[in-house]
Amino acid sequence: MTEEIAVIPGDGIGQEVVPAAVDVLDTVGDFAFVEAEAGDHVLEAEGEALPQETYDLAADADATLFGAAGETAADVILPLREAVGSFANVRPARAYPGVDALRPETDLVFVRENTEGVYTGIESEIADGVTTLTRVITEDASRRIAEYGFEYAAENGFDDVTVAHKANVMRVTDGEFLDACEAVADEGGYEYDEALMDALAMHLLLRPEEYGVVICPNLAGDMLSDLAAGLVGGLGLLPSANIGPDNALFEPVHGSAPDIAGQGISNPCATILSAAMLLEHLGYQEEATTVRTAVEGVLADGPHTPDLGGDASTEDVTEAIVDRL
Repeated sequence: MTEEIAVIPGDGIGQEVVPAAVDVLDTVGDFAFVEAEAGDHVLEAEGEALPQETYDLAADADATLFGAAGETAADVILPLREAVGSFANVRPARAYPGVDALRPETDLVFVRENTEGVYTGIESEIADGVTTLTRVITEDASRRIAEYGFEYAAENGFDDVTVAHKANVMRVTDGEFLDACEAVADEGGYEYDEALMDALAMHLLLRPEEYGVVICPNLAGDMLSDLAAGLVGGLGLLPSANIGPDNALFEPVHGSAPDIAGQGISNPCATILSAAMLLEHLGYQEEATTVRTAVEGVLADGPHTPDLGGDASTEDVTEAIVDRL
């Protein structure tokens, strides 16, 4: 049976890097690609950033490849993650040979809770000039992300697991998160360290080699993974997976980058590496490894897009990767 992949380029450079990843997927497998649109341009044309048919396509496909959204990001990516039932956002941050990395020893994976925290959208204006944001942390969601994170570390050969939190200040909510992680670790016999998320931000800059898998609440995972992008050469190198029980959505960590959109110089590597994670999700382990090896070869030998100090186009880099495949 041919797997169906929903393809949603979105805004800005998503329109350039997603087709590049589709070319790569088409080179290594036989998939049925079904394209749909979402984002700022769809809002302008149709009055809604995420049409129901796009949501339904992501919900029904075997996997989804998404690019980026601009000003409508919250109206697009959060519902799309909901469509695939995503509870875990997996963000690897790894330094590659050939890339001028601040910390070339970096090899991290952030496992980020993807359903709650401050991203539940519960905001209010309770008086003129006074606004509130409700942070939601539940035992069930915290246990689920802890189970996934510890299992991911074990299955992928990571010895160091760190639970990031701020329970010294957010005693009730992050206390709940930390207690759930501790309970899962005790039940599974997992070893881990815990770290205050602000101190962890500093230690990641100074000693990234001491960390492997970092299990995080939602906002902390978002911010710490972007910080890690600075260690390895930029957001153009960070893929991600939004994992649900039966479905998943894959996207680069970078946004729509309107300052370079349409110039043909965006780095497709993060999206292509996201496609490699998609292949793994669908059970194509060998093909995923082949794609990663091809990307690593091009990063080592060139060509490079301007964000990595080169002058190659998106198409040049994509063709180089496909040639290696």
